[in-house]
Order: sequence, then structure tokens, then C-alpha cells
Amino acid sequence: MLRVPQGMTGVCPWISWRSANVSPNPRKEISWLQLAVIAALLLWLYGPTLAHLIAQWWHDPNFSHGFFVPLFSGFVVWQERDRLARIPILPSWSGLALLGAGLCVFIVGQLGAELFLARSSMLLVLAGLIVLFLGWSYFGALLFPLAFLVLMIPIPAIIFNQITFPLQLLDSRLAAAVLPWLGVPVFREGNIINLPSMPLNVAEACSGIRSLMSLTTLAIIYGYLMDRRIVVRVLLAVASIPIAVAANSLRIIGTGLLVEYWDADKAEGYFHASWGVFVFVIALVMMYLLHQTICVIWPEGEKEEP
Repeated sequence: MLRVPQGMTGVCPWISWRSANVSPNPRKEISWLQLAVIAALLLWLYGPTLAHLIAQWWHDPNFSHGFFVPLFSGFVVWQERDRLARIPILPSWSGLALLGAGLCVFIVGQLGAELFLARSSMLLVLAGLIVLFLGWSYFGALLFPLAFLVLMIPIPAIIFNQITFPLQLLDSRLAAAVLPWLGVPVFREGNIINLPSMPLNVAEACSGIRSLMSLTTLAIIYGYLMDRRIVVRVLLAVASIPIAVAANSLRIIGTGLLVEYWDADKAEGYFHASWGVFVFVIALVMMYLLHQTICVIWPEGEKEEP
């Protein structure tokens, strides 16, 4: 408690004003030395894991979208830099719990040779470091770009296979249902569509899993850039799943029409490979039309998310 000596009551208002304006929690910036030490430790710990992850992005077309995920997360952080600069830095020791959990997951992943666990632990470790050095307010502000990084991690093979085969069957059913309406009789056996001229096998590469994951990633990016309403962003991300399935079914239907009415060899050659890019463009157009329809039904100016 501040006591004012007798005879100095005239300066009491000045002392009270200065006391009221002293910040109890001054903002403390993290030094470049701390950042360099943390970055060096993370690189030493996760260097081999990151190298293997980047190699999978490069060689596996199913996960080539992974290159864009950290770039977009960095872009979001850069866009929010002014808001982040106004958030008070309040480090919390509770970040050690997240950090410890991430390191435990990393150790389990390394010992069990489970790439998904080792890669996922990076996000837990990063979250723990944010809370430990910057606080929970910073963590809340960075939650979206941090959560978006999940899309850069390839899903485990056992889950990938469980998703791929049902997609093959679904696409086969849709194509087999539409082709007779276009004058092509079919007989479907599982994921094989028997046409009059030849059987059409909906293989794993034609299941649409590649376009599904890429389109979901792009739908989230598109929603963030084009609409401020959280509900609309979530709706676009969810809608990317049926859109990807419908677009891939169009690819199979188009292949069946080429086989039946033109040339089977050409349909399985260049045109079959180029159909992937064409169908992905169709999916993007469908996503854009869906967003425009939502904007017409529910204009953005009517109610904005805080």
C-alpha cells in the first residue's frame, strides 16, 4: 500500500495516476535466441520425420496437396499478424502437459515404426510450445492454422484402405445407374462395370480418394478466403465430400461413354489420365456455384460471424 508523507498531499493525484497506468502484465517478446534454440531442437528431433513426410508428398499423388497446407497456414498467421500483436503474452506452465503428451506420442511412434503417430506428435509439440511461451490466448488465436496442418499428414494405410474400397463401390453404383440412361447397358459386379465392349474396372486410383482429400483442402482454403461466416466455411468443407464423389462418378461415366461410342484404347490412354484434371476442375466449379447459391439465399451482409 502506497503511503503519502504529510506535506506532499499536493502530488497525491499525480502518484495515483502513475500507479493506475502501470501495466501489471507487461508484454514480453520472445527473443530471437529463444526462437533459434527452439527451432534447432525441433529440427534435430523431427528432421528425419519431416524429410520422409516431404518425400511422400513428392512421390505419392494421393497426398501431393500436402505442400500447400503449411504454406496456407503460414499465410493465415501472416494475415493475422496485427491482431496477434495486440494479444498479451501470458506464458502458461500448463503447456508442459501438451508438450509432454506430444513427446510421448513421438516416442511411441518411433518405437512402433508408426509414421502417423510420429508426424501427428509435431502438432501436439507445437501446441505445447505455443501455450508454454505465449499463453492460451495465443493458442486460441492460432487454433485454425494449427488445426489445418492436420491435412498435411497422410492418413494411416489401414484407414486409407477402409475409405478407398467403399468409394470404389459407390462410384461404381452411381456410374452403373447413370450409363443405362445414356444408352449404354451395363452389368456391375462389385467395382467392375461390364460394358458390351469390355469390362471397366474402377481401381483404387479411380476411387476418387485423391480428389476427395485435395478438394477438401481447397474447400477450406476457399471458404477462408471468400467468406467470413464460419457456418458457410464449414458447409463448404462438408460439401466437398459429395462434390468429389459426384465429380469422380462423372469421370467413370465419361470413360464408359468413350469406351462404348469411340475407342477403348484411347479411352484407357491419354484421355483416361487427362480426365482427372478435367474432373477436378469440374469439382471446383461445382464448389464455386454452391457458394454463389448460398450467397444468393443467405447474403453475407444479413448476419456476420463475430
